[in-house]
Amino acid sequence: MEIILLQDLDELGLEGDILRVADGYARNYLIPRGMAFEATPQNVKSIEQRRKKIEIRKLKAKEQAEQLKEKMSEILVQLTQKAGEEGKLYGSVTSMDIAAELENQGIVVDRRKIMLDKPIKVLGDFEVPVRIYPEVTAFIKVVVSPVKESEGENRP
Repeated sequence: MEIILLQDLDELGLEGDILRVADGYARNYLIPRGMAFEATPQNVKSIEQRRKKIEIRKLKAKEQAEQLKEKMSEILVQLTQKAGEEGKLYGSVTSMDIAAELENQGIVVDRRKIMLDKPIKVLGDFEVPVRIYPEVTAFIKVVVSPVKESEGENRP
């Protein structure tokens, strides 16, 4: 089935793209959730009329993403975790932890946009990619340090 996307989807494409997908995927997932509609001749004509507005919106979104990328390149995310003597963490640092710390610093990023292959399980410095927009990826520096002894002993 051919569909027209109504919003940007990382796995499929950008708003206004005409794509061929499986019938069930379109009817049961994309169309009911308002992410796409069927590419009938009438719908194709209407999307062609809206294409200029969509292109302008895409350019603005990309510019904003570039500005956010510049801002994020200067950010240092510092996290403390309990660790063993060899530098291995008792827990792990996930994209949710990084997103929460970014939010504390005033930058709201969906945790699914943080491209962490697997959780961080050792102390150290890491470069973590964050996909802000389909063609814009920022890299943030994440520093995982051990919890100080006085902090760890005061817990009940």
